[in-house]
Amino acid sequence: MITKLKASYVIGYDGTDHVIIPDGEVVYENDTIIYVGKHYEGAVDKTEDAGNAVVMPGFIDLNALGDIDHDILHTEAYSNMRNSLNPSEEYFEKGTHEVMTAEEEAFKSLYAYTQLIMHGVTTAMPITSTYYKKWADTYEEEEAGVHHAGKLGLRLYTSPSYQCGFNVVRPDGTMTVRYKEGWGEEGLERAVKFIRKYDGAYDGLIRGALLPERIETQTEENLIHTMEYAKELGCPIKLHAAQGQFEYRFIKEKTGKSPVEYLDSLGFLGKNVGIPHCYIVKGTRWVKDEGDDLAILARTGTTAIFCPIIIGRSGHYQDSFASYQARNINVAIGTDTFPPDFFQNIRTASMFSQAVEDKVEGSTFADIYRAVTLGGSAYLGRDDLGRLCKGAKADMIAVDLEDFHMGAIDDPIRTIFMCGSGRDVKMSVINGRTVMKDRQIEGIDLEELKAKGQKYYDKMKLGYLERDYRHLPEEELFRPSYRIVR
Repeated sequence: MITKLKASYVIGYDGTDHVIIPDGEVVYENDTIIYVGKHYEGAVDKTEDAGNAVVMPGFIDLNALGDIDHDILHTEAYSNMRNSLNPSEEYFEKGTHEVMTAEEEAFKSLYAYTQLIMHGVTTAMPITSTYYKKWADTYEEEEAGVHHAGKLGLRLYTSPSYQCGFNVVRPDGTMTVRYKEGWGEEGLERAVKFIRKYDGAYDGLIRGALLPERIETQTEENLIHTMEYAKELGCPIKLHAAQGQFEYRFIKEKTGKSPVEYLDSLGFLGKNVGIPHCYIVKGTRWVKDEGDDLAILARTGTTAIFCPIIIGRSGHYQDSFASYQARNINVAIGTDTFPPDFFQNIRTASMFSQAVEDKVEGSTFADIYRAVTLGGSAYLGRDDLGRLCKGAKADMIAVDLEDFHMGAIDDPIRTIFMCGSGRDVKMSVINGRTVMKDRQIEGIDLEELKAKGQKYYDKMKLGYLERDYRHLPEEELFRPSYRIVR
């Protein structure tokens, strides 16, 4: 099956960088692109005209939310309430348990992956919250997620997450980590079993990735074994690190090193390793200790996965996108929250970086989009993703330029990332299959999904009450924006 997709603009790839092709065409046979340009001479079986739109590589989301959003509870939490939103040591000692049923946990990824596709994500590496979990991902919920992704047509890098310990709040309100012997090792073995079973499933859409939870919740032994298994399986690793002051202090007190230095001392870092957030590092304004963690990231080829919106909501920012790039650090992007909107994230990353650098060079929308696509594909070791050129996978989206809010059309990249949002993605093709068109996904009732998602969220929210170390009433723990009049 040969398909031609036309649009007023196509973002092609010349072997070095993205290029803009006015009145362009992308032609693909089954799952692979065979032509990108202006005038395809060969015969085609089907022609699609996206009209006044930008056809471009879809977004590679390397910290994609795989559940129902909890960040809306944590955003704008006053400082005296933040620790009440974390599990307490009392709760840990009594015995953690699952708040949601197995059926509900199986549902959450359908909701999340539908959100990703609707926002133009074509490749995702998921992250799920442990705030309301018994521990980390179960094998069964991740298995359900694979089948949801396969049926929806989403390209996915995944396995069940795992951890050796749990961040908890002591009775005095301070944070620490408590461990359960053997739980992290068992989790790693489950993840390896999962990858061996599902890597390559659904015509290659599903690929394995080892996803240990936060650095402070891992033992040294489990990190070393993770690295060994990744080498054996040929898969990437994603580990949250350098993402908060508590974590930085905890690792420094334990090892005498920064999180990045500690991982380097284990030989853990490398081209197959991605670190979400990765901004509480030596050599930036966030750490006063002497040293240069950025040099370590550059030397090892480790990818920093920036998540601009969720870090920005906490009043922080990466310091800065342009400076990491200037140090030859590979940077990719993740959303890590709802909405999984790369238009917002690209705008935010650009603004923060320009504010730090006091210049636009290195911080443009094009620079950030390059990280989303080419930076993401470099980390995954996939030169067939993140670009539209002959031989690449047919993964692309069409962003509508027609609506009034887009304003006057100038440079297409600058226009869509200045004025657009995820809701302007009107078509998504993944692996040569049209998975979303005109804001509709075949077999998905968005209203039904939204109603079920609300029920999930309401139940999840109530689960916070028993884990609060102060056992505050609901109306105090969850502060409304304004006084509620009933």
